[in-house]
Amino acid sequence: MSVDTLTIPTQTVSQSRIAELDFNNIEFGKIFADHMLVADYKDGAWQIPEIMPYGNMSLSPATSALHYGQAIFEGMKAYKSAEGDILLFRPLDNLKRLNISADRMCIPELPEEIFMQGLEQLLRLDAAWVPPTAGCALYIRPFIFATDDFIGVRPSSNYRFVVFSCPVGAYYGQPLRVAIEPNYVRSAEGGAGYAKAAGNYGAALYPARKMQERGYHQLIWTDAREHKYIEESGTMNVMFVIDGKLVTPAVSTTILSGITRASVLQIARDKGIPVEERKVAVSEIVEAHKAGKLREAFGTGTAATIAQIATIHCNGEDLDLPALEGREISNSIAAELDRIKTGQATDLHNWIYKISL
Repeated sequence: MSVDTLTIPTQTVSQSRIAELDFNNIEFGKIFADHMLVADYKDGAWQIPEIMPYGNMSLSPATSALHYGQAIFEGMKAYKSAEGDILLFRPLDNLKRLNISADRMCIPELPEEIFMQGLEQLLRLDAAWVPPTAGCALYIRPFIFATDDFIGVRPSSNYRFVVFSCPVGAYYGQPLRVAIEPNYVRSAEGGAGYAKAAGNYGAALYPARKMQERGYHQLIWTDAREHKYIEESGTMNVMFVIDGKLVTPAVSTTILSGITRASVLQIARDKGIPVEERKVAVSEIVEAHKAGKLREAFGTGTAATIAQIATIHCNGEDLDLPALEGREISNSIAAELDRIKTGQATDLHNWIYKISL
């Protein structure tokens, strides 16, 4: 599949920085590929994008996104196939979610041709940055922010769309110790929890840091009304294997509809694993652990893919889960997802967008 009808002006770097990258020792989010895609919204329309060297942008101190939080983003990954092609995983789903977030934050919808054709041309230019190393990928960060030079609470009239990328290894280097959050709230009904808005993440930093100081990697968020039901885990959706069933909170206005989440559930169904998307009570998790029925727990997300949870802290008690090597369901799904993303398994659901070089 290819799209090449949009002519995108391109300014290339005079010298690539790829020599700075050790493909066998990639830190997450520390070194960025040579180029970025930029498109501005002005005079009521998205303008033709440009590709330029990755670098700083000049902004007014009055840039409205800095004051009122009108900013959204996405996360996606590209992989290198054995044949040398670049494989993007479910990019149109990322665009769909970006535009859902845009609608919630009063940002103009981004056209598909700018997103897809811009991505393709950017990745062709920076193809050497896609790691060939197993377990690694090129992380891609599209985002949009308000750019009016104006101090006043109203939707901006001008916006900027940017895409940059960075080669990454594993987001988490070890199984996670997580804690169920009984007080702080990530999102409430009627809020923007389902949008991938920058402010959602900024507001989560303080309670997450408090738990990290106690030795836990992430939180498991609970509902804002009663703190009785599980919602998300840190920056991920969360799943449990209880009595042979894959159980996860149903998406709602307070829970981000994860693309990795949807992929994991589909693969589980393909394998004949029972799946339940519903309310999951904190008490159910505690009781299932005590009964020996809670066999696996893990987070799902673009950055983390599948992040195994080793311990869940609840009401002053650590609930330790079975060893990772015995987790048949999550290990099987993770392996199949990896094979699909890298072109080693049949793509039954047309999730892969191939860029042939």
